[in-house]
Amino acid sequence: MASALANRLTCKLPFHIEPSDRYAHVPKGLESRAKDDISPAEPYVEGEPTIAEWLRECVPTKSDATGYVRELFPFVHWIRRYNLRWLLGDAMAGLTVGFVVVPQAMAYAFLAQLSPEYGLFTSFAGFAVYWIFGTSRDVVVGPTAVGSLLVGDVITHIQAVRPGEYTGGDIARALTFVIGCVSVLIGLLRLGWIVDFIPYIPISAFTTSASITIMLTQAPATLGITSVNTRDPPYLVVVNTLKSLGETRIDAAIGLSCIVLLFFVRDGCAAMASRQPQRKRMWDTIASLRQVSAMVIYTLISFLVNRNRRNDPEFHLVGDIQSGFSHAGVPRLSTDLIGLIFPELPALLIILIIEHIAIAKSLGRLTGYKICSSQEILSQGASNIVSPFLGGYAGTGSFGASGVLSKAGVRTPVAGLFSAMVLVLALYVLTGVFFFIPKAALAALIIHAVSNLMTSPRIVIKYGRLSPVELLIWIVGVVLAFFQSLEISMYVTIALSLVLLLVRMSRSRGRFMGSVKVHDVRGGGSGAAGCGSCGERSPRKGNYALTEEDLQRVDCCLSAGKQQRRIFVPLDRRDGSNPKVEVNEVHPGVIVYRFPEGFNYTNHAHHVEDLQSYVLANTRRTTEEQPMLPSDRLWCDSPPSEWSDDTEYLPNLRAIVLDFSSVNNLDITAVQGLSHLRATLDAHAAPDVVEWHFACVQNRWTRRTLAIAGFGYPSEEAMKDWKGAYTLGPLERRPPSRYTRSEKRPVSSGRTTLWGDEEREEAEQAAAAGKSPGWSPSSRMGTVFGVNRPYFHSDLTEAVEVAVRNVQERHGVEDTEV
Repeated sequence: MASALANRLTCKLPFHIEPSDRYAHVPKGLESRAKDDISPAEPYVEGEPTIAEWLRECVPTKSDATGYVRELFPFVHWIRRYNLRWLLGDAMAGLTVGFVVVPQAMAYAFLAQLSPEYGLFTSFAGFAVYWIFGTSRDVVVGPTAVGSLLVGDVITHIQAVRPGEYTGGDIARALTFVIGCVSVLIGLLRLGWIVDFIPYIPISAFTTSASITIMLTQAPATLGITSVNTRDPPYLVVVNTLKSLGETRIDAAIGLSCIVLLFFVRDGCAAMASRQPQRKRMWDTIASLRQVSAMVIYTLISFLVNRNRRNDPEFHLVGDIQSGFSHAGVPRLSTDLIGLIFPELPALLIILIIEHIAIAKSLGRLTGYKICSSQEILSQGASNIVSPFLGGYAGTGSFGASGVLSKAGVRTPVAGLFSAMVLVLALYVLTGVFFFIPKAALAALIIHAVSNLMTSPRIVIKYGRLSPVELLIWIVGVVLAFFQSLEISMYVTIALSLVLLLVRMSRSRGRFMGSVKVHDVRGGGSGAAGCGSCGERSPRKGNYALTEEDLQRVDCCLSAGKQQRRIFVPLDRRDGSNPKVEVNEVHPGVIVYRFPEGFNYTNHAHHVEDLQSYVLANTRRTTEEQPMLPSDRLWCDSPPSEWSDDTEYLPNLRAIVLDFSSVNNLDITAVQGLSHLRATLDAHAAPDVVEWHFACVQNRWTRRTLAIAGFGYPSEEAMKDWKGAYTLGPLERRPPSRYTRSEKRPVSSGRTTLWGDEEREEAEQAAAAGKSPGWSPSSRMGTVFGVNRPYFHSDLTEAVEVAVRNVQERHGVEDTEV
């Protein structure tokens, strides 16, 4: 019956918000009463935010436009300060990374189902373009293992759908161009914050799954087995590889020994660096060049073995590579091909962007500078737009190469230009040497590189300790990737994470708060000094433990209301606070409720139901229910005879205090829920009026929304004996009238004008001499918050104190004795 009455009071139609008449408008006289109560202080009336004001804030100023253009080309800020020391550091780091990238880029191109030179073209485009738009000095844009694997999946899928119609190069270049355009658009619109919607657990699960997938797909090449389809799901690759072990060739000796060598050098250099900290940079340099060294060693071995048998080598070789930019040109961008690409685009785009941003942010934190996510996406997109014209495919920030660049002493993004020179040298001079590179060695290099991307068991256990539900999502992602595909794994884990977020938001538990009177004691016992009721006691020197006498003094202070403050703790004590500490309701009939994670359409019904159930269970009706025939009663309402006799000992409902410290915006659904709840509680408290107080409402639009719905001020009938409570503060200092703007320019900080020490010193000297300075710090006071919104309070303590005082003044002190 209560819910039906609420609907009759508040709604003409089920989905229309129409407050009852007593809350329809701000009561008249609030401003005049405040003026009478606080005179000569100045009352402040809060103005309503308007759509025009919001639109003006959205319109960019000339300064905003100039700043936007400058942000698009960050190199302009530092290129004029470029010096010889920076040049030497960039040259050494760039050349080092160039040699490291060459074998990596060639190996990753095989993952993308392309010939090795495509990887070199991709790296060159990243080195040549990134420094213009990038905000990180340590990031290397080029082909990566995960990105190359996904590009290869797209090529395989499209060629299966349209066999013989498009080459792998055509698909890769068209795909890269589309990715570049989308990324540039995201960067230009400054939408880099979208990346934050992708949680960490799906990324971790995807990275681990991709590492496992890549290592399994490279196992046949490491063993020299060619009959296994590495594009099958990983579990099938494992099964087929085991079935084909009889086909193992001498490639296995090269692949397995190369893996052992790479891990041995890496771990050995790390151990030596820890033993010899003074030579750490030398050992780090040796470790960073291990891949190049391994390729040189095995290429030399391959040359000695196969130099006289190029047509029938002992093991699988890279083979002929065309020199120069042999695939440069306009990419093929037919409507049909782009239509085939778009369904495959989201997963690859998400991974490329997230991988790049993660590397840039982590390296920026290590070296103490900030990066702009939107600008990084723009730089990556620009590289991917240029790359297909040079013959490359999709690239992004590379973990391994970026780590090498950071440790090599890079100073600015210009280091990429020196790396580009190494790639040009490789493309025009070393293509003949590349013929003898064993494919098993490149597969071993890939396995070694991606092994570092796997999540360690120690981290997985930590996931379980931090959030068991998210660990379950992580496991689901890895399992799906192993038995299905990486794309399905990513989509499912992101969807599950979003569902978890929505469930947590919609089922978040609010807290009904009680108060605790506390006394702060500082270390050494100094905080236990006496109070006015016990007498003053001089503090002892040095550190010492509290004595029984000290604790008695603290208890005396709390009992006398001296040297104390009030904090608020959940009544259910599920916040981890000391369960032995006494927590009391703030006042009989005054309910304090704290929203934990916002208040919106996803959780409004849950919070409203909790509030209504708690209030009806812990307060009694103000007036007895009128007699009613059983046939007239709703089937869901119990008759009064079935109510508990304990209700006569419950207090009447007087006020609701809502802590909005975690609430910034309100939607219409949430406001509708509050309006319906108010109508229900008004019927429960009739003919009395329930006061609604709000603490920590910081958003002007939220206050406006609540005010339109009738919250934030007393009702019309309550205005008869209502007394306001106001918080006063000193008004801002004002400039002397004889100072014109041309003579003394104030320093502006936001909307507050700060005047210099010169004027203040003059005022103080004049005051000391008994003269009028023409200006002095203002002694006038004014209300901090709008007097037209008296039930919006700065903090929870003020809201509770005002609510309790109003209840005591309206209903007398005897109401406190229940």
